[in-house]
Amino acid sequence: MRDSQIVGEQLARVLPQYNKPWFKVPHLLQLNLILLVPLLSSAVSGYDGSLINGIQSTPSFKTFFNNPSGSSLGFITAAQSMGSVAVLPVVGFLNDRIGRKWTLIAGILGVIISSIIQTVAPSYAVLIVSRVLVGISGMLATQPAAILITELAYPTHRGKFTSLFWTCYYLGAILAAWATFGTQKNLSTSNWSWRLPSILQALYPCIQAVFVFWLPESPRWLISKNRSAEARHILAKFHTGGDDQHELIEFEMKEITQTLRMEMEAKQTKWSALYSTAGNRRRLLIVCLIGGFAQWCGVAVVSYFLTLVLDTVGVTDPDTQTLINGLLQLFNFGMAVSAAFLVDRLGRRTLLLWSGFGMLASFIILTACAGVFDTTGNKGAGIVVIICIFTFFGAYDIGYTPLLFGYTTELLPFSIRAKGLTAEMVTIYGSLIVLAFVNPIALENIGWKYYLVFVVILVVICITTWFLFPETRGYSLEEIADIFDGPRDHHIELSKSEDKAAETHQGTNKTGVEFYEHNAKA
Repeated sequence: MRDSQIVGEQLARVLPQYNKPWFKVPHLLQLNLILLVPLLSSAVSGYDGSLINGIQSTPSFKTFFNNPSGSSLGFITAAQSMGSVAVLPVVGFLNDRIGRKWTLIAGILGVIISSIIQTVAPSYAVLIVSRVLVGISGMLATQPAAILITELAYPTHRGKFTSLFWTCYYLGAILAAWATFGTQKNLSTSNWSWRLPSILQALYPCIQAVFVFWLPESPRWLISKNRSAEARHILAKFHTGGDDQHELIEFEMKEITQTLRMEMEAKQTKWSALYSTAGNRRRLLIVCLIGGFAQWCGVAVVSYFLTLVLDTVGVTDPDTQTLINGLLQLFNFGMAVSAAFLVDRLGRRTLLLWSGFGMLASFIILTACAGVFDTTGNKGAGIVVIICIFTFFGAYDIGYTPLLFGYTTELLPFSIRAKGLTAEMVTIYGSLIVLAFVNPIALENIGWKYYLVFVVILVVICITTWFLFPETRGYSLEEIADIFDGPRDHHIELSKSEDKAAETHQGTNKTGVEFYEHNAKA
């Protein structure tokens, strides 16, 4: 696939021509390896969702916490989302004040500490507190990670990396699912059947903690903080192998600076910027819809309450339930990774449409067969329900798993990117809190009929995606603004006289954008 089809003609013209795979280019290999650190942040959320699913099936967990059900079971799930929502305004502030990297580090350390508390929880109350802390820390680790990946990735790799971000959710889900399966099989009468999977939640954050200090800060953030020389050095080191005179580096520096200047002139720095213009209002609507659709499509029922869903079709054996959960996570990961490598070939909008219609078809069949099983006890119908769970997740995985943050991060300009992602996460975790209480109660009281609600919602999702969601393939981050704000001049001069822009600038009181432009003119 040609570079111009991925990043557009103008940026493609200044890309280095290596004529060999990226993994044979040392600086690109180094960059892509270090980006694995923020990629693992989504595994924390994946581990948590699959962990709660798995330990719900273990008899020792049920006995230790007095058989939680209904709202008490829902509260265990909702507590994590409550912590995430509570810290969201602070995450946006920290991202812009201390930077993406240090906010990420705070989250990594927090997840490790809260996982230890959850493991040794002596009571239901302490378990809930640990779940809230997991939510707070997980948000601090997740939100800046998505931004860092977008702002550090090599231009032609950006789409794949941003799509892989939420795909790594299933790395956590796989570990949790098989950990609970193993402990259920071998430690079923011991409290370690749920304590051991709980402490393993700290595994991925520990790996991140070892390597995070090699992760660079966002060049866009550095320029916004009057540190243009550092930004140039990072871009040159990882994008052109240290050649800070290369056309690509000048292009990126000027494009970032131009975008930041335009945003500063428009004073798009307050929360009101999210709805101050028609373009931003449309962005906010799409971002919130993506976040809401990702939970209200029915995935929250299956992902957090798979045990209850399996109960409705007669699969009640704990070993079988944890095995299905483990196999499902492996299937999910394979589907999501495949989709992540197709985002530049098929486009974001196409994958979201395929995802919506695939989920709708799966849920219609799932609902019908669940109803047949409930009224007739037909085992064949129950088996079809299990198959539909897999096809539903397959459809979800090709769209919402890789694009949940990858797509929305592309839509948001720098000045409102952190705040826009915060709005998306409020929608996501607000939905999870509501559904965490509603789902178990509805499943216990009306069973399969509850699935009809999501069939209707999926119809709305398909219609909305068709008419509202734009394609972003083939545009740079800055050019995507044209879709929402109208055309502007993107031509960036690369004159030799400006090659030394943004050199060290100790003692200046100018903003990063102002200083860079001052040096460029000099």
